[in-house]
Amino acid sequence: MRIRKITLSVLLMLFITPAAFCQSEVLKGVVNSLARYKEHKDIKYLSAAKKSIDSLFVISNDSTNFEKNVYLVVINSSILYADSLNTLNQPPNILEKTVALMAKLNNSRRKTGYEKDLSFASTCLANVYIRNGFNNLLKSDIINAQRHFLEARKFAPSFKQLDAYLAYVNTRLGNLPAAANFYDNLPESENIWAEHVEAASAVYKAVGDTAKAVKLLERSRKISPENNFLLLDEANIYNNKRDYAALEPLLPRLLDNNGNNPDIVFVAANCYDRLGKYDKAEALYLKASQLNSSTFDPAFNLGLLYLKRSAFIQGGGDSNANNAAIWLERAQEIAPYNTNCLEVLSLLYKQTGNKNQLDKVNNKLKQLTN
Repeated sequence: MRIRKITLSVLLMLFITPAAFCQSEVLKGVVNSLARYKEHKDIKYLSAAKKSIDSLFVISNDSTNFEKNVYLVVINSSILYADSLNTLNQPPNILEKTVALMAKLNNSRRKTGYEKDLSFASTCLANVYIRNGFNNLLKSDIINAQRHFLEARKFAPSFKQLDAYLAYVNTRLGNLPAAANFYDNLPESENIWAEHVEAASAVYKAVGDTAKAVKLLERSRKISPENNFLLLDEANIYNNKRDYAALEPLLPRLLDNNGNNPDIVFVAANCYDRLGKYDKAEALYLKASQLNSSTFDPAFNLGLLYLKRSAFIQGGGDSNANNAAIWLERAQEIAPYNTNCLEVLSLLYKQTGNKNQLDKVNNKLKQLTN
């Protein structure tokens, strides 16, 4: 199964100075530091804000003050997001404590008026968990990547790219039904699907849901008609299902893009053959054989095609019968122990009255089948 690596994308986010807060004299130092960070994007101002807010709790031990706790969550989450290398030397449990405080604030009736500020903190935390998840992927730690993406989803449930990430890690873990469910959650948006369509198609096919794979590929090809992989993927599904009527409309572009690929030329020839369009099939079987003269299938199928068109005139006078013999004999040279080819040759020689060749083929068949 071909699965592309996913690329990191984070939630769009602008740092905001919490507008819901009243700027009391006690909190002015915190607010001013946040404002300076917003303007200069220098984490030293976040450090100052952190020291200011921590000092308020030390001085008053006011751990129940809702507004101060919202400030604390905003500052902690901002530091976690902006200072990925922890240059500010925050304690190892700062993320755990911030998440616990966030849960407490979100469950409080007093959060009215602070929704934007708590939403901002949630966005920061979601980005932190996404970053952690990608760091785990770089180390091939798929279990922890999954855990971090699930945590991020709690803080950013509307960020649908996370469903793609979770589909990816579940695919890596072999949980294909779960991966398919996560892909099902993705909206029909070009931006969302751009880098995940190949992986999603592979997952849908792996769980046997080719209808979803086809629907996805058809939609994606309308968005990216130049994408040859999507075209090949859809054609391959139809070919495997032997749905030649659905495959036929794809053949002109498929051949334009892959005209020198003997395998694809053979698929097109076989499709036309199955649909009874023998002239097109004949030309493409010949081309496939020319592109790779050592392959059995084009020679064998071409021999069968001539056999179907032959009137089997006694004595081998019919040109189609002669052509059938030429190509079936060539196929037998390529795969001398292929019993299917030998059986068809036996039928042909019997019809054309070629007793010497018939005896040789029948003797070889006896040796192979006894």
